Amino acid sequence: MGVIKKMLRAGLLATVSGVSLLAVSAPGAYATGMPQLDFANPLVTGQVMWGAVIFFVFYMVLSKAMLPGITRVLEDRSKRISGDLEIARAAKQDADKAVAELQQARKDAMAEAQAHLDQVLAEEHKAAEQQMQEINARVTAEIADAEKRVAEEKTRALSALKEIAGDTTQALVQRLTGIVPDAQLVAQKVESASAHSTI
Repeated sequence: MGVIKKMLRAGLLATVSGVSLLAVSAPGAYATGMPQLDFANPLVTGQVMWGAVIFFVFYMVLSKAMLPGITRVLEDRSKRISGDLEIARAAKQDADKAVAELQQARKDAMAEAQAHLDQVLAEEHKAAEQQMQEINARVTAEIADAEKRVAEEKTRALSALKEIAGDTTQALVQRLTGIVPDAQLVAQKVESASAHSTI
């Protein structure tokens, strides 16, 4: 309301100034062919006075009747805009807070998922190592068992070979010489030759 009143007062002041200027410059303007500015004529003076009175009445009607309603509308609009801006600020703060909470929840979820993944990988690595140790132990036991069986088979084969060698030697000596050799002597010689070849 203050701004509108100031504007009306400024307009009234400008009008009074303009009328004063016209009154001062009227003789020159009348001389150049403008009879409406001849203030020596009572009709022109009356028109100027009535114009000032009408403008003053118009100003009073506007300032008392019209301007308070316009001022109320402008104040209501300003309050509504301020309220809307406040609501918008609050909504923006809530949205920023929600975004921050969402980002924090995302970071927490990622950290938890990474920790869970690390734990699962550690457990799998531990289980794989344990399984590998079990496999190595089983393979080692199987190799030892196989080596034992090979050694037993080798011993059995060697003993069978000594018997075959003894029998073969006896048969060869008997065939070549026609004499039956002593079995105990043949067995000693085969054993001696076998021990010598093993060394």
